Amino acid sequence: MAPTESTSDELWMERALGLAEASVGLASPNPVTGCVLVKNGNVIGEGFHSYADKDHAEIVALKQAGAAARGSTAYITLEPCSHHGRTPPCADALIKAGVARVVVAVRDPNPQVSGRGLDRLQAAGVSLTIGVKEAAARRLNEAFAKFIRTHRPFVTLKAGMTLDGRIAPPPSKDHIPSGSTHWITGDRAREVVQELRHAADAILTGIGTILNDDPLLTDRSGRQRRRPFLRVVLDSSLRLSVESQLVRTASQDVLVFHTQPAARQAKALEERGVRVERLDPDPITGRVPMRAVMERLADMEMLSVMLEGGSQINASALAAQIVDKLYLFYAPAIYGDAAVPVVRSLEANTYFATRLTSYQLHELGEDFAVEGYLHNPWESA
Repeated sequence: MAPTESTSDELWMERALGLAEASVGLASPNPVTGCVLVKNGNVIGEGFHSYADKDHAEIVALKQAGAAARGSTAYITLEPCSHHGRTPPCADALIKAGVARVVVAVRDPNPQVSGRGLDRLQAAGVSLTIGVKEAAARRLNEAFAKFIRTHRPFVTLKAGMTLDGRIAPPPSKDHIPSGSTHWITGDRAREVVQELRHAADAILTGIGTILNDDPLLTDRSGRQRRRPFLRVVLDSSLRLSVESQLVRTASQDVLVFHTQPAARQAKALEERGVRVERLDPDPITGRVPMRAVMERLADMEMLSVMLEGGSQINASALAAQIVDKLYLFYAPAIYGDAAVPVVRSLEANTYFATRLTSYQLHELGEDFAVEGYLHNPWESA
């Protein structure tokens, strides 16, 4: 039986989405996009967007296709742009090339331009189909959607824990030496964490995690990225040691926020390639204010932030309502009440009710993960 048009559309869009995935880590602060040009059942051009190369995915595909693009169908993961930015509008380029039909996965999340590219195509007589593989396309650009609509980063809180919600053994356990990492989840879960880091612009943690584990906080996915992975530490009194792995590997890709005067330590860190910024303390907790940090990262065009902290950082982030997504990895183990919980606030009577709007489960070898949203980045303010 010959495939229907809708079936063919899904298959070609899956190919375009695969191309868009190749743009992860290379497109930020632009959205990730993929495009496939098809004519008579054959691919005549395809491509994805890389910020450094400027050309959007549609332009890459059109250049490959050349004159053959006339009469073709374009499968595009995100609505073609309609405005002049670093490049001319892609909608105009598709019209000029004579593309007969355009299949789009999802509209542009930018409320100032959403629908305009589609309107241009329709006005030029181009046949349109919208919404093919929309859920997958939205997932790829959830960070861009959040940022372009709110000018705030998309924040994912990641934690590896036991079935009873413990992220580390009791601090007093002598068999877990200071400065070592205690793995709760297995290899496959840790591989997924690196994939998540690669998709993020920055990673954020607290000084407690640095002092306890001495982590590198790097993107070890092995995939290329356009700009360095920004490693952010909240450290109110600037206790970060110049001998830590973080500082010893810093090259303007480590940013430390503090609140208390520490000119000598700040200078020592800056001399070793660490960026140091002082913020006014949170009026309630006296610590580094989460919302102010996110505003600062947004000004730096950090579209997405991975939060990998301890109990206190997790509690502060949830209480400040800056978390958009949870990615919780569970191992088949139970540690008990003495172990460190995933969330623990230092403020008395702190209470916040957090409920996922949607979620899915992933099997990862012996472990499993819950991936869920607290806010819909395409819709929430």
